[in-house]
Amino acid sequence: MKLLLVVLVFAALTYLAVRWLQDHGYGDQPARRRTPKPKPPTRPVAPDDDESFLRDLEWRRRQQERHKDQPQPPDAPDA
Repeated sequence: MKLLLVVLVFAALTYLAVRWLQDHGYGDQPARRRTPKPKPPTRPVAPDDDESFLRDLEWRRRQQERHKDQPQPPDAPDA
């Protein structure tokens, strides 16, 4: 049991030492900076998820209903 504890402590200290050396460089060499993971590209928003698209679609539908309910002026007779 004690041997396992010693091995775990040694492994943790070794890991931390290696990480510190990677971050701060070895001797005269500057540290290599780790590049951050690239962000996944943002996917386009589907029309049914876009609030402004849905609002505009509803506005157009209401405008069409209003124009349909209004009486149309009679066509002028052809001369």
